[in-house]
Amino acid sequence: MAADRRVVLALDAGTTGVRTLAIGADGRVVTSAYREFPQYFPQPGWVEHDPEEIWAATVATLADVVTETSRTGLEVTAIGITDQRETVVAWSRSTGRAHHRAIVWQDRRTAAYCDAMKEAGHEPFVRSCTGLVLDPYFSATKFRWLLTEGGVDDGPDLALGTVDSWLLWRLTGGPSGGVHATDPSNASRTLLYDIGALEWSDELCTLFDVPRSALPEVRPSSGRFGVTRPEAAAGLTVPVSGIAGDQQAALFGQACFEPGMTKNTYGTGSFVLMNVGTVRPEPVDGLLTTVAWSIGSEVTYAMEGSIFVTGAAIQWLRDGLGLLESAAETGPLAATVESTDGVYFVPALTGLGSPWWDPWARGTIVGLTRGTTRAHLVRATVEAMAYQTCDVIDAISSATDTSVAELRVDGGASVMDVLCQFQSDLLRVPVRRPVVQETTALGAAYLAGLAEGVWASPADASNAWAEEARFEPRMPAADATRLRADWSRALEHSRGWAR
Repeated sequence: MAADRRVVLALDAGTTGVRTLAIGADGRVVTSAYREFPQYFPQPGWVEHDPEEIWAATVATLADVVTETSRTGLEVTAIGITDQRETVVAWSRSTGRAHHRAIVWQDRRTAAYCDAMKEAGHEPFVRSCTGLVLDPYFSATKFRWLLTEGGVDDGPDLALGTVDSWLLWRLTGGPSGGVHATDPSNASRTLLYDIGALEWSDELCTLFDVPRSALPEVRPSSGRFGVTRPEAAAGLTVPVSGIAGDQQAALFGQACFEPGMTKNTYGTGSFVLMNVGTVRPEPVDGLLTTVAWSIGSEVTYAMEGSIFVTGAAIQWLRDGLGLLESAAETGPLAATVESTDGVYFVPALTGLGSPWWDPWARGTIVGLTRGTTRAHLVRATVEAMAYQTCDVIDAISSATDTSVAELRVDGGASVMDVLCQFQSDLLRVPVRRPVVQETTALGAAYLAGLAEGVWASPADASNAWAEEARFEPRMPAADATRLRADWSRALEHSRGWAR
Protein backbone atom coordinates (compact mmCIF):
# COMPACT_ATOMS: atom_id res chain seq x y z
CA MET A 1 0.00 0.00 0.00
CA ALA A 2 3.05 2.29 0.22
CA ALA A 3 2.60 3.20 -3.45
CA ASP A 4 -0.75 4.75 -2.60
CA ARG A 5 1.04 7.47 -0.63
CA ARG A 6 3.21 8.54 -3.56
CA VAL A 7 2.44 11.74 -5.45
CA VAL A 8 4.07 13.44 -8.41
CA LEU A 9 4.13 17.23 -8.52
CA ALA A 10 3.36 19.00 -11.77
CA LEU A 11 4.56 22.57 -12.27
CA ASP A 12 2.32 24.12 -14.91
CA ALA A 13 3.81 27.47 -15.92
CA GLY A 14 1.07 28.98 -18.06
CA THR A 15 0.65 32.31 -19.79
CA THR A 16 -1.08 34.13 -16.95
CA GLY A 17 0.03 32.19 -13.90
CA VAL A 18 1.66 29.13 -12.37
CA ARG A 19 -0.23 26.19 -10.96
CA THR A 20 1.40 23.40 -8.96
CA LEU A 21 -0.56 20.19 -8.50
CA ALA A 22 0.04 16.98 -6.59
CA ILE A 23 -1.12 13.99 -8.63
CA GLY A 24 -1.75 10.70 -6.85
CA ALA A 25 -0.89 7.26 -8.19
CA ASP A 26 -4.56 6.93 -9.15
CA GLY A 27 -4.26 9.93 -11.48
CA ARG A 28 -6.38 12.20 -9.30
CA VAL A 29 -5.45 15.69 -8.17
CA VAL A 30 -4.72 15.58 -4.44
CA THR A 31 -4.10 19.28 -3.90
CA SER A 32 -3.10 22.32 -5.94
CA ALA A 33 -2.13 25.98 -5.66
CA TYR A 34 -2.19 28.85 -8.16
CA ARG A 35 -0.62 32.29 -8.48
CA GLU A 36 -1.13 34.79 -11.26
CA PHE A 37 1.74 36.94 -12.49
CA PRO A 38 1.57 40.27 -14.35
CA GLN A 39 1.41 40.73 -18.11
CA TYR A 40 3.35 43.58 -19.70
CA PHE A 41 2.45 45.28 -22.98
CA PRO A 42 5.22 47.81 -23.71
CA GLN A 43 4.00 48.50 -27.26
CA PRO A 44 1.01 47.41 -29.38
CA GLY A 45 1.52 43.77 -30.29
CA TRP A 46 4.27 43.26 -27.70
CA VAL A 47 3.69 40.89 -24.75
CA GLU A 48 6.24 40.29 -21.99
CA HIS A 49 6.60 38.55 -18.62
CA ASP A 50 9.15 39.07 -15.88
CA PRO A 51 10.99 35.73 -15.45
CA GLU A 52 11.56 36.48 -11.78
CA GLU A 53 7.81 36.86 -11.29
CA ILE A 54 7.27 33.49 -12.99
CA TRP A 55 9.85 32.01 -10.62
CA ALA A 56 8.26 33.68 -7.57
CA ALA A 57 4.86 32.24 -8.51
CA THR A 58 6.47 28.82 -8.94
CA VAL A 59 8.13 28.97 -5.52
CA ALA A 60 4.94 30.14 -3.81
CA THR A 61 2.70 27.44 -5.30
CA LEU A 62 5.29 24.74 -4.73
CA ALA A 63 5.54 25.73 -1.06
CA ASP A 64 1.75 25.64 -0.64
CA VAL A 65 1.46 22.18 -2.17
CA VAL A 66 4.44 20.74 -0.28
CA THR A 67 2.98 22.03 2.98
CA GLU A 68 -0.29 20.23 2.27
CA THR A 69 1.32 16.96 1.11
CA SER A 70 3.54 16.94 4.20
CA ARG A 71 0.56 17.54 6.46
CA THR A 72 -1.27 14.55 4.98
CA GLY A 73 1.75 12.24 4.98
CA LEU A 74 2.17 11.96 1.22
CA GLU A 75 5.53 11.17 -0.37
CA VAL A 76 6.64 13.42 -3.25
CA THR A 77 8.37 11.10 -5.70
CA ALA A 78 9.19 13.38 -8.63
CA ILE A 79 8.42 16.67 -10.35
CA GLY A 80 7.23 17.22 -13.91
CA ILE A 81 7.33 20.58 -15.68
CA THR A 82 5.01 21.83 -18.38
CA ASP A 83 5.17 25.30 -19.81
CA GLN A 84 3.92 27.96 -22.21
CA ARG A 85 6.27 26.66 -24.91
CA GLU A 86 7.45 29.40 -27.30
CA THR A 87 7.96 32.07 -24.61
CA VAL A 88 11.71 32.76 -24.33
CA VAL A 89 14.06 33.67 -21.50
CA ALA A 90 17.70 34.80 -21.61
CA TRP A 91 19.73 34.55 -18.42
CA SER A 92 23.24 34.49 -17.00
CA ARG A 93 24.80 31.13 -16.20
CA SER A 94 26.97 32.72 -13.52
CA THR A 95 24.27 34.65 -11.66
CA GLY A 96 21.05 32.93 -12.73
CA ARG A 97 19.47 36.33 -13.35
CA ALA A 98 17.37 37.08 -16.42
CA HIS A 99 18.85 39.61 -18.86
CA HIS A 100 15.48 40.86 -20.12
CA ARG A 101 11.80 40.30 -19.67
CA ALA A 102 10.59 37.07 -21.25
CA ILE A 103 9.10 37.55 -24.69
CA VAL A 104 5.76 35.74 -24.74
CA TRP A 105 4.48 33.40 -27.43
CA GLN A 106 1.72 35.91 -28.24
CA ASP A 107 4.25 38.66 -29.04
CA ARG A 108 4.26 39.99 -32.63
CA ARG A 109 7.30 42.31 -32.61
CA THR A 110 9.19 40.17 -35.13
CA ALA A 111 6.42 40.07 -37.75
CA ALA A 112 8.31 42.27 -40.23
CA TYR A 113 11.46 40.18 -39.83
CA CYS A 114 9.46 37.00 -40.50
CA ASP A 115 8.01 38.58 -43.63
CA ALA A 116 11.51 39.49 -44.80
CA MET A 117 12.67 35.91 -44.22
CA LYS A 118 9.77 34.64 -46.30
CA GLU A 119 10.51 37.09 -49.09
CA ALA A 120 14.13 35.93 -49.06
CA GLY A 121 12.89 32.39 -49.75
CA HIS A 122 13.85 30.75 -46.44
CA GLU A 123 10.47 29.31 -45.46
CA PRO A 124 10.63 26.03 -47.48
CA PHE A 125 13.90 25.05 -45.79
CA VAL A 126 12.61 26.05 -42.37
CA ARG A 127 9.39 24.08 -42.94
CA SER A 128 11.27 20.99 -44.08
CA CYS A 129 13.47 20.93 -40.96
CA THR A 130 11.09 22.08 -38.26
CA GLY A 131 7.53 21.39 -39.41
CA LEU A 132 6.74 25.00 -38.48
CA VAL A 133 6.14 28.24 -40.37
CA LEU A 134 8.00 31.54 -40.28
CA ASP A 135 5.89 33.37 -37.74
CA PRO A 136 6.62 35.60 -34.70
CA TYR A 137 4.87 32.95 -32.58
CA PHE A 138 7.97 30.76 -32.47
CA SER A 139 11.08 31.22 -30.38
CA ALA A 140 13.97 31.76 -32.81
CA THR A 141 13.05 35.27 -33.93
CA LYS A 142 12.45 36.22 -30.29
CA PHE A 143 15.92 34.95 -29.35
CA ARG A 144 17.36 36.95 -32.25
CA TRP A 145 15.53 40.10 -31.13
CA LEU A 146 16.93 39.77 -27.61
CA LEU A 147 20.45 39.50 -29.04
CA THR A 148 20.19 42.22 -31.68
CA GLU A 149 17.80 44.73 -30.13
CA GLY A 150 17.23 43.68 -26.52
CA GLY A 151 20.73 44.37 -25.26
CA VAL A 152 21.50 40.73 -24.41
CA ASP A 153 25.21 39.92 -24.76
CA ASP A 154 26.14 36.90 -26.86
CA GLY A 155 28.89 35.41 -24.72
CA PRO A 156 29.78 32.12 -23.00
CA ASP A 157 27.78 33.17 -19.93
CA LEU A 158 24.53 33.31 -21.90
CA ALA A 159 21.75 30.74 -21.48
CA LEU A 160 18.72 30.78 -23.77
CA GLY A 161 15.65 28.68 -23.29
CA THR A 162 11.93 28.37 -23.03
CA VAL A 163 10.22 28.63 -19.64
CA ASP A 164 10.73 24.94 -18.81
CA SER A 165 14.51 25.38 -19.11
CA TRP A 166 14.41 28.50 -16.94
CA LEU A 167 12.51 26.68 -14.17
CA LEU A 168 14.70 23.57 -14.42
CA TRP A 169 17.83 25.73 -14.05
CA ARG A 170 16.49 27.51 -10.97
CA LEU A 171 15.14 24.34 -9.36
CA THR A 172 18.29 22.28 -9.79
CA GLY A 173 21.13 24.73 -9.25
CA GLY A 174 20.22 28.40 -9.29
CA PRO A 175 21.26 31.03 -9.05
CA SER A 176 24.11 29.38 -10.94
CA GLY A 177 25.19 25.88 -11.86
CA GLY A 178 21.80 24.42 -12.69
CA VAL A 179 20.86 21.86 -15.33
CA HIS A 180 20.36 23.54 -18.72
CA ALA A 181 18.10 21.16 -20.61
CA THR A 182 14.76 20.81 -22.34
CA ASP A 183 12.78 18.09 -24.12
CA PRO A 184 11.95 17.57 -27.82
CA SER A 185 8.37 18.83 -27.48
CA ASN A 186 9.64 22.26 -26.41
CA ALA A 187 12.68 22.25 -28.67
CA SER A 188 10.47 21.51 -31.66
CA ARG A 189 8.71 24.87 -31.14
CA THR A 190 11.79 27.05 -31.52
CA LEU A 191 12.44 27.00 -35.31
CA LEU A 192 15.94 25.79 -34.40
CA TYR A 193 15.34 22.05 -33.92
CA ASP A 194 15.38 19.50 -36.73
CA ILE A 195 12.44 17.24 -35.88
CA GLY A 196 13.67 14.52 -38.23
CA ALA A 197 17.29 14.42 -37.04
CA LEU A 198 16.10 15.19 -33.48
CA GLU A 199 18.83 17.71 -32.76
CA TRP A 200 19.57 21.41 -32.87
CA SER A 201 20.32 22.46 -36.43
CA ASP A 202 23.55 24.38 -37.04
CA GLU A 203 22.09 25.73 -40.28
CA LEU A 204 19.00 27.07 -38.54
CA CYS A 205 21.03 28.57 -35.71
CA THR A 206 23.16 30.36 -38.30
CA LEU A 207 20.09 31.48 -40.25
CA PHE A 208 18.54 33.09 -37.17
CA ASP A 209 21.84 34.30 -35.63
CA VAL A 210 21.27 32.28 -32.45
CA PRO A 211 24.36 30.70 -30.79
CA ARG A 212 23.86 26.97 -30.44
CA SER A 213 26.14 26.99 -27.40
CA ALA A 214 23.54 29.01 -25.47
CA LEU A 215 20.74 26.50 -26.10
CA PRO A 216 19.79 23.73 -23.67
CA GLU A 217 20.61 20.06 -24.05
CA VAL A 218 17.64 18.13 -25.45
CA ARG A 219 16.70 15.01 -23.46
CA PRO A 220 13.71 12.62 -23.62
CA SER A 221 10.44 14.00 -22.24
CA SER A 222 10.32 11.20 -19.67
CA GLY A 223 13.59 10.74 -17.81
CA ARG A 224 15.62 12.23 -14.98
CA PHE A 225 16.80 15.77 -15.79
CA GLY A 226 18.26 16.62 -12.39
CA VAL A 227 17.52 16.83 -8.66
CA THR A 228 16.06 19.86 -6.92
CA ARG A 229 17.91 21.99 -4.40
CA PRO A 230 15.92 21.97 -1.16
CA GLU A 231 16.27 25.76 -0.75
CA ALA A 232 14.66 26.24 -4.20
CA ALA A 233 11.98 23.58 -3.94
CA ALA A 234 10.31 24.09 -0.56
CA GLY A 235 12.70 21.68 1.14
CA LEU A 236 12.40 18.92 -1.46
CA THR A 237 15.34 16.95 -2.83
CA VAL A 238 13.57 15.04 -5.57
CA PRO A 239 14.19 14.34 -9.26
CA VAL A 240 12.75 16.47 -12.03
CA SER A 241 11.87 13.61 -14.36
CA GLY A 242 9.41 14.89 -16.94
CA ILE A 243 9.20 17.92 -19.21
CA ALA A 244 6.75 18.66 -22.02
CA GLY A 245 5.26 21.69 -23.68
CA ASP A 246 1.80 22.40 -22.37
CA GLN A 247 -0.17 21.23 -25.40
CA GLN A 248 1.79 18.03 -25.89
CA ALA A 249 1.44 17.36 -22.18
CA ALA A 250 -2.33 17.80 -22.50
CA LEU A 251 -2.41 15.32 -25.39
CA PHE A 252 -0.59 12.86 -23.13
CA GLY A 253 -2.83 13.65 -20.17
CA GLN A 254 -5.91 13.07 -22.34
CA ALA A 255 -4.59 9.55 -23.03
CA CYS A 256 -4.45 10.21 -26.77
CA PHE A 257 -1.90 7.47 -27.30
CA GLU A 258 -3.23 6.09 -30.60
CA PRO A 259 -2.84 7.77 -34.00
CA GLY A 260 -5.93 9.78 -34.89
CA MET A 261 -6.89 10.61 -31.31
CA THR A 262 -7.44 14.36 -30.96
CA LYS A 263 -7.76 16.90 -28.16
CA ASN A 264 -8.35 20.63 -27.85
CA THR A 265 -7.23 22.73 -24.91
CA TYR A 266 -9.21 25.93 -24.44
CA GLY A 267 -6.76 28.09 -22.54
CA THR A 268 -5.44 31.59 -23.15
CA GLY A 269 -5.27 30.34 -26.72
CA SER A 270 -6.60 27.04 -28.01
CA PHE A 271 -4.52 24.21 -29.34
CA VAL A 272 -5.81 21.28 -31.33
CA LEU A 273 -3.44 18.30 -31.52
CA MET A 274 -3.85 14.96 -33.26
CA ASN A 275 -1.52 12.05 -32.51
CA VAL A 276 -0.05 11.03 -35.89
CA GLY A 277 2.23 8.22 -34.68
CA THR A 278 5.96 7.56 -34.75
CA VAL A 279 6.62 8.47 -38.40
CA ARG A 280 7.17 12.15 -39.05
CA PRO A 281 4.58 13.44 -41.56
CA GLU A 282 5.42 15.90 -44.31
CA PRO A 283 4.71 19.59 -43.63
CA VAL A 284 1.20 20.78 -44.48
CA ASP A 285 0.25 24.37 -45.30
CA GLY A 286 -1.53 26.11 -42.45
CA LEU A 287 -0.66 23.46 -39.86
CA LEU A 288 2.29 22.54 -37.71
CA THR A 289 4.10 19.25 -37.33
CA THR A 290 5.57 18.92 -33.89
CA VAL A 291 7.11 16.39 -31.55
CA ALA A 292 4.42 15.23 -29.14
CA TRP A 293 6.80 13.49 -26.69
CA SER A 294 9.72 11.12 -26.49
CA ILE A 295 9.97 8.15 -24.16
CA GLY A 296 13.28 6.33 -24.33
CA SER A 297 14.27 6.15 -27.99
CA GLU A 298 10.70 6.34 -29.35
CA VAL A 299 9.38 9.67 -30.56
CA THR A 300 5.68 10.39 -31.17
CA TYR A 301 4.64 13.19 -33.52
CA ALA A 302 1.53 15.34 -33.61
CA MET A 303 -0.22 17.57 -36.11
CA GLU A 304 -1.20 20.84 -34.50
CA GLY A 305 -3.34 23.85 -35.12
CA SER A 306 -2.58 26.81 -32.86
CA ILE A 307 -5.28 29.40 -32.13
CA PHE A 308 -3.78 32.47 -30.52
CA VAL A 309 -6.72 34.02 -28.66
CA THR A 310 -9.65 32.27 -27.00
CA GLY A 311 -9.55 32.59 -23.20
CA ALA A 312 -7.49 35.76 -23.64
CA ALA A 313 -10.55 37.30 -25.31
CA ILE A 314 -12.55 36.64 -22.13
CA GLN A 315 -9.80 38.38 -20.14
CA TRP A 316 -10.11 41.32 -22.54
CA LEU A 317 -13.88 41.47 -22.04
CA ARG A 318 -13.25 41.52 -18.28
CA ASP A 319 -10.18 43.74 -17.96
CA GLY A 320 -10.28 45.83 -21.13
CA LEU A 321 -14.00 46.47 -21.63
CA GLY A 322 -15.39 45.80 -18.16
CA LEU A 323 -18.19 43.60 -19.54
CA LEU A 324 -17.46 40.89 -16.95
CA GLU A 325 -16.54 41.06 -13.30
CA SER A 326 -14.98 37.60 -13.41
CA ALA A 327 -14.24 34.97 -16.03
CA ALA A 328 -16.62 32.62 -14.21
CA GLU A 329 -19.55 34.78 -15.39
CA THR A 330 -18.86 33.93 -19.04
CA GLY A 331 -20.73 30.64 -19.42
CA PRO A 332 -23.82 31.58 -17.41
CA LEU A 333 -24.11 34.96 -19.17
CA ALA A 334 -23.64 33.43 -22.63
CA ALA A 335 -26.36 30.90 -21.85
CA THR A 336 -28.91 33.66 -21.12
CA VAL A 337 -29.32 34.24 -24.88
CA GLU A 338 -30.14 31.51 -27.39
CA SER A 339 -27.85 32.95 -30.05
CA THR A 340 -25.65 35.95 -30.79
CA ASP A 341 -28.41 37.53 -32.93
CA GLY A 342 -26.01 37.60 -35.85
CA VAL A 343 -23.02 39.06 -33.99
CA TYR A 344 -19.61 37.55 -34.81
CA PHE A 345 -16.40 38.34 -32.97
CA VAL A 346 -13.14 37.36 -34.65
CA PRO A 347 -10.67 37.60 -31.73
CA ALA A 348 -7.54 38.23 -33.82
CA LEU A 349 -6.16 40.43 -31.05
CA THR A 350 -2.61 39.21 -31.72
CA GLY A 351 -3.07 38.06 -35.32
CA LEU A 352 -4.47 34.75 -36.55
CA GLY A 353 -2.80 31.38 -36.10
CA SER A 354 -3.75 28.12 -37.78
CA PRO A 355 -4.83 27.59 -40.46
CA TRP A 356 -4.42 31.22 -41.60
CA TRP A 357 -1.08 32.37 -40.14
CA ASP A 358 -1.81 36.06 -40.59
CA PRO A 359 0.14 38.21 -38.10
CA TRP A 360 -1.51 41.31 -39.58
CA ALA A 361 -5.08 40.25 -38.79
CA ARG A 362 -6.82 42.19 -36.04
CA GLY A 363 -9.88 41.70 -33.87
CA THR A 364 -13.18 42.36 -35.61
CA ILE A 365 -16.80 42.48 -34.42
CA VAL A 366 -19.54 42.45 -37.06
CA GLY A 367 -23.34 42.28 -36.98
CA LEU A 368 -23.94 44.80 -34.19
CA THR A 369 -27.42 46.34 -33.87
CA ARG A 370 -29.20 48.52 -31.31
CA GLY A 371 -30.53 45.29 -29.83
CA THR A 372 -27.05 43.87 -29.14
CA THR A 373 -26.38 43.37 -25.42
CA ARG A 374 -23.30 42.39 -23.48
CA ALA A 375 -24.70 38.86 -23.31
CA HIS A 376 -24.63 38.69 -27.12
CA LEU A 377 -21.03 39.90 -27.18
CA VAL A 378 -20.01 37.40 -24.52
CA ARG A 379 -21.75 34.58 -26.38
CA ALA A 380 -20.05 35.64 -29.62
CA THR A 381 -16.71 35.37 -27.80
CA VAL A 382 -17.56 31.86 -26.62
CA GLU A 383 -18.77 30.79 -30.06
CA ALA A 384 -15.59 32.16 -31.66
CA MET A 385 -13.66 29.50 -29.73
CA ALA A 386 -15.73 26.80 -31.39
CA TYR A 387 -15.56 28.32 -34.88
CA GLN A 388 -11.77 28.60 -34.77
CA THR A 389 -11.51 25.03 -33.51
CA CYS A 390 -13.62 23.80 -36.41
CA ASP A 391 -11.40 25.60 -38.92
CA VAL A 392 -8.34 23.87 -37.49
CA ILE A 393 -9.91 20.41 -37.25
CA ASP A 394 -11.11 20.63 -40.85
CA ALA A 395 -7.54 21.43 -41.92
CA ILE A 396 -6.02 18.58 -39.86
CA SER A 397 -8.58 16.07 -41.11
CA SER A 398 -7.90 17.07 -44.70
CA ALA A 399 -4.12 16.94 -44.25
CA THR A 400 -4.10 13.53 -42.56
CA ASP A 401 -7.06 12.05 -44.46
CA THR A 402 -8.40 11.12 -41.03
CA SER A 403 -11.86 11.99 -39.77
CA VAL A 404 -12.02 12.99 -36.14
CA ALA A 405 -14.34 10.53 -34.43
CA GLU A 406 -14.52 12.50 -31.19
CA LEU A 407 -12.89 15.51 -29.59
CA ARG A 408 -11.50 15.37 -26.07
CA VAL A 409 -11.53 18.81 -24.46
CA ASP A 410 -9.86 20.45 -21.50
CA GLY A 411 -8.66 23.84 -20.33
CA GLY A 412 -10.43 26.53 -18.36
CA ALA A 413 -13.15 27.31 -20.90
CA SER A 414 -14.10 23.65 -21.33
CA VAL A 415 -16.11 23.87 -18.09
CA MET A 416 -18.75 25.81 -20.07
CA ASP A 417 -21.48 23.46 -21.23
CA VAL A 418 -22.65 26.13 -23.69
CA LEU A 419 -19.25 25.99 -25.41
CA CYS A 420 -18.99 22.19 -25.48
CA GLN A 421 -22.51 21.80 -26.86
CA PHE A 422 -21.94 24.41 -29.56
CA GLN A 423 -18.62 22.76 -30.45
CA SER A 424 -20.34 19.40 -30.89
CA ASP A 425 -23.11 21.02 -32.95
CA LEU A 426 -20.60 22.56 -35.35
CA LEU A 427 -18.25 19.56 -35.61
CA ARG A 428 -21.05 16.95 -35.81
CA VAL A 429 -19.10 14.59 -33.50
CA PRO A 430 -19.17 13.88 -29.75
CA VAL A 431 -17.23 16.20 -27.47
CA ARG A 432 -15.91 14.48 -24.33
CA ARG A 433 -14.84 16.29 -21.19
CA PRO A 434 -12.80 14.30 -18.62
CA VAL A 435 -13.28 14.19 -14.87
CA VAL A 436 -9.74 15.51 -14.35
CA GLN A 437 -9.57 18.57 -16.58
CA GLU A 438 -6.07 19.63 -15.54
CA THR A 439 -4.76 17.42 -18.34
CA THR A 440 -1.70 19.58 -19.03
CA ALA A 441 -0.43 19.03 -15.50
CA LEU A 442 -1.58 15.43 -15.61
CA GLY A 443 0.55 14.77 -18.70
CA ALA A 444 3.63 16.31 -17.08
CA ALA A 445 3.07 14.24 -13.96
CA TYR A 446 2.60 11.05 -15.99
CA LEU A 447 5.85 11.65 -17.87
CA ALA A 448 7.75 12.22 -14.61
CA GLY A 449 6.05 9.33 -12.83
CA LEU A 450 6.80 6.93 -15.68
CA ALA A 451 10.50 7.72 -15.33
CA GLU A 452 10.41 7.04 -11.59
CA GLY A 453 8.25 3.91 -11.62
CA VAL A 454 5.02 5.39 -10.26
CA TRP A 455 3.35 4.14 -13.45
CA ALA A 456 4.62 1.18 -15.45
CA SER A 457 3.49 2.36 -18.88
CA PRO A 458 1.40 5.08 -20.56
CA ALA A 459 -1.53 2.66 -20.60
CA ASP A 460 -1.16 2.19 -16.87
CA ALA A 461 -1.13 5.94 -16.35
CA SER A 462 -4.20 6.45 -18.51
CA ASN A 463 -6.42 3.99 -16.64
CA ALA A 464 -7.66 6.86 -14.51
CA TRP A 465 -9.03 8.78 -17.53
CA ALA A 466 -12.77 9.01 -17.09
CA GLU A 467 -15.51 10.97 -18.82
CA GLU A 468 -17.25 13.68 -16.82
CA ALA A 469 -19.61 14.85 -19.59
CA ARG A 470 -20.39 13.96 -23.19
CA PHE A 471 -22.02 16.32 -25.71
CA GLU A 472 -23.71 15.06 -28.87
CA PRO A 473 -24.79 17.20 -31.85
CA ARG A 474 -28.29 18.63 -31.41
CA MET A 475 -28.40 21.49 -33.90
CA PRO A 476 -29.67 20.67 -37.41
CA ALA A 477 -26.73 20.21 -39.78
CA ALA A 478 -28.05 22.88 -42.17
CA ASP A 479 -28.03 25.45 -39.38
CA ALA A 480 -24.47 24.57 -38.44
CA THR A 481 -23.38 24.94 -42.07
CA ARG A 482 -25.03 28.37 -42.35
CA LEU A 483 -23.44 29.62 -39.14
CA ARG A 484 -20.00 28.49 -40.23
CA ALA A 485 -20.41 30.22 -43.59
CA ASP A 486 -21.26 33.50 -41.83
CA TRP A 487 -18.28 33.05 -39.53
CA SER A 488 -16.03 32.70 -42.59
CA ARG A 489 -17.37 35.98 -43.97
CA ALA A 490 -16.65 37.73 -40.67
CA LEU A 491 -13.16 36.26 -40.51
CA GLU A 492 -12.26 37.65 -43.92
CA HIS A 493 -12.89 41.19 -42.64
CA SER A 494 -10.11 40.74 -40.04
CA ARG A 495 -7.46 39.44 -42.46
CA GLY A 496 -4.48 41.66 -43.18
CA TRP A 497 -6.02 44.66 -41.39
CA ALA A 498 -2.82 46.01 -39.83
CA ARG A 499 -0.51 45.46 -42.78
